[in-house]
Amino acid sequence: MKVLVTGGAGFIGSHLVDALVERGDEVLVVDDLSTGDERNLNSRARFHKLDIRDPAAADLVRSERPDAISHHAAQMSVSRSVADPIFDAEVNLMGSLNLARAAVDSGSRVVFASTGGALYGDVPVMPTPETAPTWPVSPYGISKLAFEHYLYGFRRQYALSYTALRYSNVYGPRQNPHGEAGVIAIFCEGLLGKRAFKIHGDGTDTRDYVYVSDVVKANLLALDSDVCEHLNVGTGRQADTNTIFRLVAERLGKPAQVEHGPPRPGDLRASVLDHSLIERTLGWKPEVTLEDGIAQTVEFFLGQERSQAGTNL
Repeated sequence: MKVLVTGGAGFIGSHLVDALVERGDEVLVVDDLSTGDERNLNSRARFHKLDIRDPAAADLVRSERPDAISHHAAQMSVSRSVADPIFDAEVNLMGSLNLARAAVDSGSRVVFASTGGALYGDVPVMPTPETAPTWPVSPYGISKLAFEHYLYGFRRQYALSYTALRYSNVYGPRQNPHGEAGVIAIFCEGLLGKRAFKIHGDGTDTRDYVYVSDVVKANLLALDSDVCEHLNVGTGRQADTNTIFRLVAERLGKPAQVEHGPPRPGDLRASVLDHSLIERTLGWKPEVTLEDGIAQTVEFFLGQERSQAGTNL
């Protein structure tokens, strides 16, 4: 296959690019490097430094005519979406539409990295299935849901082939600890003394943490399929923030002491996803346990710490 990955220098996108290259696919990466990292780029993929809002990004799709587009580029901060909903909509909706129109013209399948918890909002049914009402409380969730609706409309109007993958909280190596979503990465760097940090709220809020390699497998299955669906990608298990901090601290051999601050606007109290539909349709289920995933993530950050220490000698 020829696959174009937007956000391919980012956390999830770069892991997906590596997997696609490893299995022999031709891979193009589109990333503006605003949050992505050049060090994540795979040398065997063709890189184009472009903003997805730029007409040149759509022109690239039309000229290259990829078999599929894996769309991971996004404004990914819930709190920034609350502070600046117009910017959020410009990137997550208008930028995505720029690509979707080009996908229709080029006959490319689209696999869209959507969101789970932010899409459903605070719901009484947990684990939450795809049939739950979608009432997002943040502009970030609203823009993701709106583009899902556009994909469905483009399917009906133009026969666009697509799948929307609704991620729970993805974590693992390469996650950016300088944003807000990567709490495990933030805890790793904080406990290694590389940044100040605190837990927002009392730490009893819960999330469904899914390891990045499992998310990559879900993407590969969706790219290889012709299933047109909106699918949760989560573990069905929830863990509170205090527990996550304790597990990271124990793995690093650090005291489990942390400062708490006020909760952030737009954050949910609880989120956990039912993954039974993707298991039935694509045969996917999570394989990496939370404990093993945290161990691998901690080892990555320790490796970075050792590498930096060696460089400074």
